[in-house]
Amino acid sequence: MSAPHDPRADRAQSVVALGGGHGLSASLQALRRLVDDLVVDELTAVVTVADNGGSSGRLRGEFGVLPPGDLRMALAALCGADEWGATWSQVLQHRFAGQGEMNGHVVGNLLIVALWEQLGDHVQALDLVGRLLGASGRVLPMALTPLDITAEVRGLDPADPDSLVAVRGQVEVATTDGVISSIALVPDDPQPCPEAVAAVLAADWVVLGPGSWFTSVIPHLLVPDLRRALVTTSAKVVVVLNLDEQPGETHGFGPQDHLAVLAEHAPDLRVHSVLADRRRVGEETAELADLAAAYGAHLVLDDIARDDGSPRHDLALLAAAYERIFTGS
Repeated sequence: MSAPHDPRADRAQSVVALGGGHGLSASLQALRRLVDDLVVDELTAVVTVADNGGSSGRLRGEFGVLPPGDLRMALAALCGADEWGATWSQVLQHRFAGQGEMNGHVVGNLLIVALWEQLGDHVQALDLVGRLLGASGRVLPMALTPLDITAEVRGLDPADPDSLVAVRGQVEVATTDGVISSIALVPDDPQPCPEAVAAVLAADWVVLGPGSWFTSVIPHLLVPDLRRALVTTSAKVVVVLNLDEQPGETHGFGPQDHLAVLAEHAPDLRVHSVLADRRRVGEETAELADLAAAYGAHLVLDDIARDDGSPRHDLALLAAAYERIFTGS
C-alpha cells in the first residue's frame, strides 16, 4: 500500500531552519534557492544566541545585548544573488582590520546592535535589516536572553579521566580537549522569542542542522518553550547530519554519533527524515538507517557534499535534496 498523499506537497512550503554559524548559513543559502524557485514561500531562520567570542562577545560584554554574529550571518545568507543582495551581503560581513579598538568588529554586528539600541525591540530591528538587504526570509533569535552554554566534559582531569568537569562558554565548549557528555543553558529557562515559537508551530517543515552540534544545533532543544513547540508542531522535522567531525566539539564523531547525541538530548522529538551525505556515510548506511528508524525517522542519503574533499555542503546539491524531501519526489 502506498503512503497517503500529503496535500502540502502540492503547494509552496513554509520552512523554519534552526541552528547557527556556518552550518545554518549554508542551509539558508540552499533554502533561499527554493524561495526563488517558488518551492518555499515562507522561510524563517531561528538562530542560537550563546556566542561569547570575537566581535559578538565584545559587544555582548560591553552592551549586555544578544550576541549578533550568528544573526548577522543568517541575514547575509538570505541576501539575493543580484547586485543589491551581493553588495549588502559583503558589507554586512565586512570585518575591520587596523590596530585600534575597531579591529575585528563586523559592520553587520554594529548595525544590528545600533538598531537594538534605537528601537528597543530585537525582532523589529532584525526585520528592518532584512528589509534593507532584500532578504528572502526572516531571521529570529531563539531566545531574547543572552545565554551561556555549559557542558559536562570527560577526559580533562589526568588523575581521573572518567570524571566529568564543567566547562562554561560557547567558545570554551567548542574547543574543549575532552569528550562532551551533555550540555545545558544558563539561564535554564530563558525568555523565548514568541515569533520563533509561533513560526515553528505554523511551519510545514522544520530543518535542524547542520552546524556545530553541541553549540549551535542542540541548544534550540534546551529552551523550554521552543522545545515544546518543536515537540508539538505538526511540521515535519528534517535533521541534517554534519559531513565530518568538528575538532574539539565532536572529535571522533561519525554520522551515527551525531544522531545518537541528538536523541539523548531530545528523545521526545518526532523526526520525519534524517538527511546525510551518501559518500560520507559509506559502510555505516545500514546501522544509521536502523538508528534513524528507532527515532521514528527514515534515512535519506543524497550527494550533498562538495566534490573537493572539504567537509562543506554543495549549496545546489543541498537545495535539490531539500526540494526532493519537501515535495516527496
